[in-house]
Amino acid sequence: MTLATLSPHIITNLKDSVLELEISRREKKNALNGAMYLTLAHHLTEAANNPAVNVVYIHGQEDLFTSGNDLHDFLNRDLTGPSPASVLLKVLTHYKKIIVAAVGGNAIGIGTTLLLHCDIAIASTQVRFQMPFVNLGACPEGGSSAILQRTGGQKLSSELLMLGDFFSAEKAQRAGIVNDIFPPEDLLSQGMEIAKRLAQKPQDALRTTKQLLKQGAQLDMDVVFEREFEQFARLLGTPVSREIVTAFLEKRAPDTSLFNHVDL
Repeated sequence: MTLATLSPHIITNLKDSVLELEISRREKKNALNGAMYLTLAHHLTEAANNPAVNVVYIHGQEDLFTSGNDLHDFLNRDLTGPSPASVLLKVLTHYKKIIVAAVGGNAIGIGTTLLLHCDIAIASTQVRFQMPFVNLGACPEGGSSAILQRTGGQKLSSELLMLGDFFSAEKAQRAGIVNDIFPPEDLLSQGMEIAKRLAQKPQDALRTTKQLLKQGAQLDMDVVFEREFEQFARLLGTPVSREIVTAFLEKRAPDTSLFNHVDL
């Protein structure tokens, strides 16, 4: 990816060995499009090879993280190859350096599932999480079907993924999605404080600890990824999913007569 193609909606700042990546597309509720996914993946890859970076800190604003994938991209996506979102998620799941995330406002879809790949994630008291994949005629992605079951248990992960309702920071903490909860006005500064503390620790010891913590789950994660993305792409191409997304964009109710169709 060249400098000319980097998305202006990802703002970077490197200071005190912490690389900040800010999602900033407020006119679209910080919805992530293909260019933004690839830009995040680019900066993460660059940071992985930059000795000046010890920790990556991902955040939006104190009242907004991201509304998830730009739905226009769902309708126009090339289903024959890897999606930009999958490129980012694969970088995250194999990342060796430490990632901290701070979540304010809405964290929808991948805005929730990417947190499962961060080492430490914090949320504001006003955050609303949602994983509405089934509601869109799709399925979980990014390893979330496996990770969430380990962190939150079978019943809670089934509730969050199958019902697809909004849920609170407290429930996200129970599910193992976030570590701690702070008032909105303290969120971003607390996230930076955590990132700076981690950046000052012995990095070999820190990254070795991360590797050891992830080693058991990592063995089958690539298989889970491929299975999820295969099914995600299949479902996005079905008439059901296309009708749901089109209806949402056209601000009308979807034709539910399609909902009972199952290819499996």
